[in-house]
Amino acid sequence: MLTVKDLLQVKAIDGIKVVAGEKGINNVISIVNIMENPDAFDWLSSNELLLSTGYIFKDNEQLQDQIIKELSEINCSGLVIKMKRYFDKIPQNMINQANKYGLPLLELPFEYTLSKVISIINEKASGRYDLLNRKTLDMHNILFRIALEGGGIERISSMLADTVNNPILLLDKDWKLLHYKEYVENKIPLAYCLDLVKNRPTFNKEFTDLIPQDISEMKKLIKRIYRVEDLEVKCRILPIGVTNEILGYIVVWQTVRELTEFDYITLEQASTIIALELIKEKEIEDVKLKIRQDFFDDLLTGKITSTETIQTLCSLHGLNPNYMYHCMVINMESSELEKYEDMVARKYKLEGKLKKCVNLVYENSKKEDGEITCFHRNNRIIILFGKNETRPSISINEAKQFASDIQKILSNHILNTEFIIGIGRQYSPISSLYKSFSEANEAIRLMQRFEDRDGIAHFDDHSVYHLLDSNIKDAELEDFFLKSLGNLYEHDSLHGTSYIITLENYFINNQNISETAKAMFLHRNTLIYRIEKIKEILNSDLKNSEELLRIQISLKIFRLLNKNHLEH
Repeated sequence: MLTVKDLLQVKAIDGIKVVAGEKGINNVISIVNIMENPDAFDWLSSNELLLSTGYIFKDNEQLQDQIIKELSEINCSGLVIKMKRYFDKIPQNMINQANKYGLPLLELPFEYTLSKVISIINEKASGRYDLLNRKTLDMHNILFRIALEGGGIERISSMLADTVNNPILLLDKDWKLLHYKEYVENKIPLAYCLDLVKNRPTFNKEFTDLIPQDISEMKKLIKRIYRVEDLEVKCRILPIGVTNEILGYIVVWQTVRELTEFDYITLEQASTIIALELIKEKEIEDVKLKIRQDFFDDLLTGKITSTETIQTLCSLHGLNPNYMYHCMVINMESSELEKYEDMVARKYKLEGKLKKCVNLVYENSKKEDGEITCFHRNNRIIILFGKNETRPSISINEAKQFASDIQKILSNHILNTEFIIGIGRQYSPISSLYKSFSEANEAIRLMQRFEDRDGIAHFDDHSVYHLLDSNIKDAELEDFFLKSLGNLYEHDSLHGTSYIITLENYFINNQNISETAKAMFLHRNTLIYRIEKIKEILNSDLKNSEELLRIQISLKIFRLLNKNHLEH
């Protein structure tokens, strides 16, 4: 093994000398590198000896101090500066920093080229590589055996913590906790500084925003400082990735000791094994999800008829077969997705939005008096709301209030997106739930047909529309409308009036002049004039109950057929 002290005895580079940081004279040198890039800190590793002409920091005292500090924290072997090119002598502030941190600072005579020095040192250090390679191979075998024995990321994180002598956190690509392992000598406990709830974000956004998003910018361990209250904790972060995709992160909570070169190699090997474990877990979850999806698809289309089968499957998938259920369907339309021309990218983005919606529903439904099951299909979120049969049924108003609360939450968190919510009726037994699902979708269909954007509707809100739309031909509906309101429609078409809309609002507000005028932002006298004109055109006083029923049905037909182009 080659140390800085041994380097001073190498005759092939006679004249090299230590000018500061002699406390690190026994630092091991495993590899030599040239440092002429001020942004290179994230790419360096333990036991590297850095060579430099000093060009990058020749006129920057702050950068000079930072380089010494960073190299010592990375546990580099030392820094060698070639003299007479940019420095006649090494700055005193660098000497002071090197002595402070115990980082060997060496002068290299001008006549040696950096490439020749690298060749000489690498030749001398080759014996150490053999030992390191043997240790590396042993560690690889240990990690591989853990994976084969099904130890999973839990055993891997435990082994890592024991190897690097620091706490370890494993996180997914969204910085949500997968597993963590505390270390007995850690004086800044993880639980004191972090939210250690599985599948929840562990670090704050200020910290995660400091991490490169592209794996190409982060192929080695990088250092970041996590700040909480008056504490600063050094964290070493390594991505867990496959090709160009980040699957997660290994974070070393470096509070006990600095990392060695062997620690760096171990963490990189562990990253590969953990990536395979995450892929395996994802495959298993995908299979489970497919089985779950097939169950819900069959349930919501009425394909499951066996009582025994439905009892078993409901228990497996978190539903109570003895509860009364109603279905709520949320249709999501996002203008943001239109900018993605690539179908795969659009689908990926849509999937992310839908998952976020499902999480928001669960997070904001904990206080509801019933059991919530939520999942997504295509561009729709489906909510199954269950309640014990012995408890009072959910009223239409209660269901609508819950839908309104969910709509507000989704709109606040998912921008540039429209949400239309349809609600089906409550059914028991659960084998009849498909009826509620069908009703919720029907409510959405009618809202879309009426262009009721950002709306909420219960199936019963459209009971007349369901009757008219399902049993009568369009031609017959048109004929009924024209016989009842044809004169009024013709007047609107010829004179640009809106008497049909006025009449519709008049009935919506229970024929109350004041409320109708308020709803339409009209003066009361203006509305009275319009009503009188409507009576005149229809030759009716709008008092006969049979006639009123016929007119209201005609107004429903007007909406149902969306007839702005009725032919006479």
